[in-house]
Amino acid sequence: MVKHRSHSVAFKRQVAQEFLAGETLHGLAKRHDISRNLIRIWVDRYEAGAFDDDAAAAATIQEYEARIAALERLVGRQALKLEFLKRALRSAPRPRSEPTSVIASPAVCPSREGAN
Repeated sequence: MVKHRSHSVAFKRQVAQEFLAGETLHGLAKRHDISRNLIRIWVDRYEAGAFDDDAAAAATIQEYEARIAALERLVGRQALKLEFLKRALRSAPRPRSEPTSVIASPAVCPSREGAN
């Protein structure tokens, strides 16, 4: 079974430019191990300007992917810090004077004004 390869836009552009610069189809096909018909297709697309749009879109996608990766790293670091702080809070010793109840109110101070 034939394994299909995918080639980058830069590679396709390079092969098309080499052909237009005077390289033979046979020489290019043999050197890059691709079919002559595929080179013809790439040259036609290159002359039509199809690779220019692909290059701009690929650059935009790469920028977005880099930004997403940076944001994912930031979120990961923040999650680690948050988990660390939660564990530190759970294992921190509590002062003895602090109430252990979830519902706590300030200590009641007896005053003589309310007694009468």
